[in-house]
Amino acid sequence: MRIRCNHAEGWTHPTPGESRCRSCGVTRFADYGALRPPGLPRALTPKPRDAGRADRAAATWIANMPRRTVWWGRGLSTAA
Repeated sequence: MRIRCNHAEGWTHPTPGESRCRSCGVTRFADYGALRPPGLPRALTPKPRDAGRADRAAATWIANMPRRTVWWGRGLSTAA
């Protein structure tokens, strides 16, 4: 389905995180949040400072890891 609207009429905001085109009625979701069934624990996200530290630690580990002859799926060939 192709919508031929440039949404020039503007957007209405019927509920938080949802926008609707005044002209064609298409819905746009700005504040996406994954749906979680009840009973699951709350999802935790690290603070930006901690996430940055984890990224740097992973990059350092990859840069300094010893060179190996076996890389992801490239070794131990079973072909005769």
